[in-house]
Amino acid sequence: MAADNVPPLDEKAKRTRELLASFYSPDPSSAAASSPHAKPASLDSINSPAFDPDIYMGLLVQKSNLEGLLQKHVEMAAEIKNLDTDLQMLVYENYNKFISATDTIKRMKNNIVGMEANMGQLLAKITSVQSRSDIVNTSLFEKREHIEKLHRTRNLLRKVQFIYDLPTRLGKCIKTEAYADAVRFFTGAKPIFEAYGDSSFQDCKKASEEAMDLVIQNLQAKIYSDSEPIEARAEAVVLLKQLNFPVDSLKTNLLEKLEDYMSKFQNESKEVEASEPDSSGPSKASIGKISKTVRAYLIIFPDSEKRLIELAQDLFTRCYESIQQSIKKRMPSADLLAMLRNIAEDVTLMDNVLPEAALPAFSLEAVRSIIRQYISTAFSYLLLEVSEALTKIQPKPKEALEESLLQMALEGSKKAVIQGSMDLLLEFRQLLDGDLELLAKLRDLIIDWVQEGFQDFFQKLYGHFLLLSGRSNITNQDSSITDSIPVDKIQTGLVLVLAQLSVFIEQSAIPRITEEIAASFSGGGVRGYEHGPAFVPGEICRLFRSAGEKFLHLYINLKTQKISILLKKRFTTPNWIKHKEPREVHMFVDLLLQELEAVAVEVRQILPRGIIRRHRHSDSTGSTNSSRSNPMREDKLTRSNTQRARSQFLESHLAKLFEQKMEIFTKVEYTQESVLSTIVKLCLKSLQEFVRLQTFNRSGFQQIQLDIEFLKNPLKEFVDDEAAIDFLLKEVISASHERCLDPIPLEPPILDKLINAKLAKNRELSSNSHSR
Repeated sequence: MAADNVPPLDEKAKRTRELLASFYSPDPSSAAASSPHAKPASLDSINSPAFDPDIYMGLLVQKSNLEGLLQKHVEMAAEIKNLDTDLQMLVYENYNKFISATDTIKRMKNNIVGMEANMGQLLAKITSVQSRSDIVNTSLFEKREHIEKLHRTRNLLRKVQFIYDLPTRLGKCIKTEAYADAVRFFTGAKPIFEAYGDSSFQDCKKASEEAMDLVIQNLQAKIYSDSEPIEARAEAVVLLKQLNFPVDSLKTNLLEKLEDYMSKFQNESKEVEASEPDSSGPSKASIGKISKTVRAYLIIFPDSEKRLIELAQDLFTRCYESIQQSIKKRMPSADLLAMLRNIAEDVTLMDNVLPEAALPAFSLEAVRSIIRQYISTAFSYLLLEVSEALTKIQPKPKEALEESLLQMALEGSKKAVIQGSMDLLLEFRQLLDGDLELLAKLRDLIIDWVQEGFQDFFQKLYGHFLLLSGRSNITNQDSSITDSIPVDKIQTGLVLVLAQLSVFIEQSAIPRITEEIAASFSGGGVRGYEHGPAFVPGEICRLFRSAGEKFLHLYINLKTQKISILLKKRFTTPNWIKHKEPREVHMFVDLLLQELEAVAVEVRQILPRGIIRRHRHSDSTGSTNSSRSNPMREDKLTRSNTQRARSQFLESHLAKLFEQKMEIFTKVEYTQESVLSTIVKLCLKSLQEFVRLQTFNRSGFQQIQLDIEFLKNPLKEFVDDEAAIDFLLKEVISASHERCLDPIPLEPPILDKLINAKLAKNRELSSNSHSR
């Protein structure tokens, strides 16, 4: 009737019962099969033992859209919370069952009270029999065998008494946490349970096994507890082994906890490293604790050595990776040595416990990679410093270049190259002089890496120079060196700085660095003779000697091209056949002189002054094109225009035949005068070529005559070869004379008047600018 009065179970109670059934059932599949409401499980059923997550996710993505997936996520999150609640209820249910078991044990004790009275009576009778047996023994010797049988019965009854008291004893052991005694009591009674546990001692066996289940759970909790000492956890594993409990799963879980423990200390070490850059890896206390834990695990699980080796190597791999991350930020070698020294001490501690991990050899390879990365990173930062010193001269748009900015960039880049190299050598020297055993083993390799680093650094620096100059390949033989380069996109002052810096590297930096390497980094040779020496100063010197010449010619060509654009615009824009009579010097002359003055400002910042060689010659040896240098032309002005043109044309060619041969273009030197002279000469040659492409009327020819005559004196201020400038200017006049339809020059008084007017105007503009 009581069963009839039980209300039907709600859904939550059914779910709790199913969870309890799945927990206590030895085979989950059998429990699921025994459920009356069980349905055939499909592969996408999340509660099925055969659940496949990949198939489930594939079906879910196919069937649902984004909103459905989000809704499913919310439902699963709610279900997880419900499962957590059900698990909590499951624990409460187990606790209720344990209370019920305790009540059962108490009832059993009450039931045994009557039996104890009977046993007391039996013991009294046995005592009486024993007292009488002594009397009878003398007279009834043959009855002794019967008495001994009674004695064995008495011992058996004591064992029976122990079996019945076993649940109580186990309960007391659980309360006092005397798990070793509980295991000893249970293993002693186990043979009796195996023989009579299904008949006479069924209740005792059941109660004892329930108590031992609690003991096993408490032992497992002790193993997983981080607060328990390793000795207590080892004792718990030994007791579980005595109970024939499978400890392989425990070993896996414990090793996972050890891995989490190592990760925890590694994360703490990273936080410490962020605040203290000279520290790396776990602290000494943590490494000592880890090594002690590893030693205990080897004792408890002798077959776990392979996994412990992997954990130890992984721990130090993370430590070395942390150092590699720190190296990416520029750091002094003293900090690197401190970090490596700390890890080396940790490796020694761990190697004493786990020599099979071969941590010293493992660390040697890791330190080798770290040192090579450190040296490579140091040279990368040096290259960056030189680049920053050079790129500081880049002006903002519509901003003029300061007069001293190029010189500052040159001096800064020189200092970055030579002082930066010396500082690097000092840092690398500290690595060799350190007392670290690992670095002593890598000494020859470090020397080779330093020498290789300098060789590679200067090669990369040369490539970076080419990149800054706007060219990836420059050759002296290429006459159209800048044809593919937009002139306005290249900072010409930077090209000149690169040329002078290349000379400094060849003449000063490389010899100084070679001397320091020979003094402090001699030896090495690990590369092998087939690879040759690591650092070849002669090759670097040849490279930068060639680079200096290339950049110097590039600068000259860039400046010449820029001025040539101005000249081309001047001679292609007007219609020279219809040119009006000249009234003043054309403004292109001012623009030309301004460009040349800008070149002079840049050149004077970078290049030294040379020996000034001004070549002058008399007017009698020059061309007769100038109206001021040939007095015979004044008499010819009275002739007809046709006769005058023919006569001047003939005189010009006759003068060229008898004119003294001179060398116009000479080798460019690293001096102000040489560079300026070369640029002026190239510009005049371009001017001559542009004149040859035009056809002039009389006024156009006279305009060219006026402009060239005005340029004579200003151009000579920029050069050290006046004779060459006079010759080139005469060539321009001659070319315009040849291309003129009516080549009648301006009269000298008119020419002088126009030139003087231009000079007066320039002086007035100059005085006004100074007054402002």
